[in-house]
Amino acid sequence: MSTTDDRTNALVERLFRNAGAALEIYSIYLGERLGLYQSLADHGPSTSVELSERTGTAERYIREWLEHHAASGLIDVDDTAAAPTERCYHLPPEHIPVLADPDAVEYHAYKGVELARAARMLPDLVEAFRTGGAPPHQPWEPEGRAEFNRPTYLNLLGKEWLPAIPEIDRRLRAEPPARVADFACGTGWSSIAMAQAYPRITVHGLDLDEDAIAAASRHAEETGLADRVRFSVADAADPAYSGRFDLVTILEAVHDMPRPVAALRSARAMLAPGGSVLIADELVEDEFTAPASELERYHYGWSLMSCLPDAMGDPESAATGALMRPETLHRYAAEAGFQETRILPFHTLLFRFYRLIP
Repeated sequence: MSTTDDRTNALVERLFRNAGAALEIYSIYLGERLGLYQSLADHGPSTSVELSERTGTAERYIREWLEHHAASGLIDVDDTAAAPTERCYHLPPEHIPVLADPDAVEYHAYKGVELARAARMLPDLVEAFRTGGAPPHQPWEPEGRAEFNRPTYLNLLGKEWLPAIPEIDRRLRAEPPARVADFACGTGWSSIAMAQAYPRITVHGLDLDEDAIAAASRHAEETGLADRVRFSVADAADPAYSGRFDLVTILEAVHDMPRPVAALRSARAMLAPGGSVLIADELVEDEFTAPASELERYHYGWSLMSCLPDAMGDPESAATGALMRPETLHRYAAEAGFQETRILPFHTLLFRFYRLIP
């Protein structure tokens, strides 16, 4: 067999595996949306009849879902030789934080929601590729937006990440109480996490998405933090927005902004003396490489499907995309008037951290 044949067959096999992986993600969407994982975690080993009765679903569908999940190794089955409706399935304890515990840092069942929402806009994205514009904004219905950073922020942002930055940590603990502006706050969990970790501070979250801000306000009420955390529908790039803040945070959002320099300029203008801007963005390579790592390919996938299209509706868009390399952020910060951009000496598996000083 020639080298060409080897490469052709390898690609055929790769696409076959990828199709199976995509279908697995869609099956996880079903499990998350229907509460199947939660029911298995709460009630333990179940037959298809028991699980369908508890979740108000059709037994034949649930039987197929359980068999698929067992065949895929996502759940365990006690006796494969038992009659189909008598087989007992259970969620392994090691899989519960990943599939059934939205408070766990390891929780990833939300990926089904993310991929389903991304697939819905593919026809519009095809047209956007032709016109250079942006696909229509994705509505929240029927499943809302996946709050994929919620457990990360609640478990790590105020407990590990901010304490690892001594200058910022000291100011957030000091008197007079620090004021924080949280740009592109989404559904508010970053703002809430900071307020939980630092009981003196006040946080003002800003986002353009009215639905996200409405959800964020509900979350602040539900967590008992509405007296110190408030949210507004506002454009971070609007130079008219004012205030004096000791810290401005922009967490996994600069690369999504159509006008990042304008947003950074606004953030700089809002800083109180001694204040700084904290940015967390994708941990990407310093330079373009091909072939790239699995993580780099993952970021490119989301850039192609979401991050770049979201920014293309503005005729003045910087069109950054998810692969915002450190050199690009340094340039944006310098154009916005910052004197120094520091790459902080720690990172996570997904994020790199920067501190911008005016």
